[in-house]
Amino acid sequence: MYTEYITLGTVLLLSLIGHNMTVVYATGIVLALKILGLTSMLDALGTQGLNWGIILLTAAILVPIANGTVTIQTMVDSFRTPIGIIAIIAGILAAMAGGSGVTLLKTTPEVVSALIIGTMFGVFFLKGVAVGPLIAGGFTYFVLQMIK
Repeated sequence: MYTEYITLGTVLLLSLIGHNMTVVYATGIVLALKILGLTSMLDALGTQGLNWGIILLTAAILVPIANGTVTIQTMVDSFRTPIGIIAIIAGILAAMAGGSGVTLLKTTPEVVSALIIGTMFGVFFLKGVAVGPLIAGGFTYFVLQMIK
């Protein structure tokens, strides 16, 4: 009956103990919406939050271009060094994994709880960042495709 509150409270407590403020804020928002009974906002966050998050992440990535830190020349120069080429390939693979992760999360909802557990483990104990479900979903998708 109150398992949602207990689970969210546990995530909040572990986030505080682990000093992971991103998860603290996210859990606080979700818990506040739940406590206040704002189910339509909670549903909107659940259905559209991923898109909103991707928009914000993309905007943050574009800021260095907007403020002139990254120029066309620095982008061209990235093709000239081994680390630049590795970063480009890693970016391509991460984008592919994230896209496949979105597909997996939409088509296979039963995997969500396992991805959440894995991501929380990585965030709490390995000082990771909570973007893991998309990438983990993508990796899961690739492994599933290889098994087929």
